[in-house]
Amino acid sequence: MAIRKFKGRYPLLGNNVYIDDSAVVIGDVTLGDDVSIWPMAVVRGDVESISIGDQTNVQDGSVLHVSHAGDYSPQGYPLKIGKGVTIGHKAVVHACTVGDYCLVGIGAIIMDGAVLEDYIMLGAGALVPPGKKLESGYLYVGVPAKQARPLSEEEKGFLEYSARHYAQLKDEHREELGDKG
Repeated sequence: MAIRKFKGRYPLLGNNVYIDDSAVVIGDVTLGDDVSIWPMAVVRGDVESISIGDQTNVQDGSVLHVSHAGDYSPQGYPLKIGKGVTIGHKAVVHACTVGDYCLVGIGAIIMDGAVLEDYIMLGAGALVPPGKKLESGYLYVGVPAKQARPLSEEEKGFLEYSARHYAQLKDEHREELGDKG
């Protein structure tokens, strides 16, 4: 696995974290307990901070990054991801806030300053524009993302199940590699 410091800041890892050998985690990054970073994922906290909550999984090929303060933006944007979040394959999660127990669909893009409240399903390929706020408890789809319908109680339960499933799966991967942590 590639865990690298940048400008004196080294990623902080919680307990029982799994980072695939092909993934990269750089700089001012804090990973909670039972976080999993899957193959080819990039978590780059070089110009602002990234925090990822317990039991969150970042799936294959996803890119997590931040925005710096500069001439064209008065402030930088860190990336804050809550607990129990599932970030689907090849998603781009950029300088935004994602609440607890959300699912970011395959290939979805979330832009600077956007906010996803808790218990949201963001459909595959959806685009959340800069600064947009998504209300808790709904499915959002499309480009740009629009509220499609309320989530059922079963779907909300699935969001929690997904977090538990990936926490267990990363333990199986760690065991296979001989890393009992």
